[in-house]
Amino acid sequence: MLRKHFDGLGFRKDARDDPKNEKGGEKEDNKDDDGFPAVHDCYMIYGGPSMQLTARQRKKERREVFAARMAVPQYLSWSSTAITFNREDHPDKVVAPGVYPLVVDPIIVNTRLSKVLMDGGSSLNIVYLETLDLLGINRAQLQPSAGGFHGVVPGKKALPVGRIDLPVCFGTAANFRKETLTFEVVGFRGTYHAIIGRPGYAKFMAIPIYTYLKLKMPGTMGVITVSSSFEHAYKCDVECVEYGEAVESSTELISKLEALAAEAPEPKRHAGSFEPAEGTKKIPLDPNGSDGKVLTISADLDPK
Repeated sequence: MLRKHFDGLGFRKDARDDPKNEKGGEKEDNKDDDGFPAVHDCYMIYGGPSMQLTARQRKKERREVFAARMAVPQYLSWSSTAITFNREDHPDKVVAPGVYPLVVDPIIVNTRLSKVLMDGGSSLNIVYLETLDLLGINRAQLQPSAGGFHGVVPGKKALPVGRIDLPVCFGTAANFRKETLTFEVVGFRGTYHAIIGRPGYAKFMAIPIYTYLKLKMPGTMGVITVSSSFEHAYKCDVECVEYGEAVESSTELISKLEALAAEAPEPKRHAGSFEPAEGTKKIPLDPNGSDGKVLTISADLDPK
């Protein structure tokens, strides 16, 4: 199906791309090396949360995706605001573009949190129990969570303790934007106060530019620009790496201790659970008797 799709777009494999058609056994000089590349295959990564949908949910999703186009388009809220980046957004200095995380300081509930990671690769929003304690939120307000997720704890499935809806606000009193986001609440410790993923990006219609470490979104009085300094991003990144290495080291130490405990000799047995060592033999206690009683002695001893 994909091959037919790309063939229809004019990306059919051309006979000129076949190395068998080279003249004289050598490749012809191609004067169009800088032209548009010929597409031969298409590879995709798929799966994720959509794999957990029920048959009914999948059917509803399919209907929405393949529904006929409406005569009158229905636009999303805030979609009329154009967001652009140019040299006016260029900070005083740009260090290692794309290396450091985009860390922002939104107001969650009624507290400004200085270390909230904007993670466009995350399919959910995450908040830590420790952060809820800082916000003064009672844990009884948590709702049941849909299930676990992967990627936060390397190699392990993380199980949230629940989920909660929290108001999140960006901007200033003169121009702000407030939306309610659903967060998965996790019980393990993290280096950030919270993580806002793709659902948060979509709700705010926010656009990041990791080159400048800035985030833009439509606001009540125009475009809101949220900036993160490279110094702050660097400190957060270092703290995150150091914490990750510490957790890995502690996990490795626990594994070594468990291995040593498994190799250690068993503790002294109680009376009655004695097992004879190797190199023993059994002889009848009374050679002339028939009671079957035997005596265990060293294999090197004379039975007499």
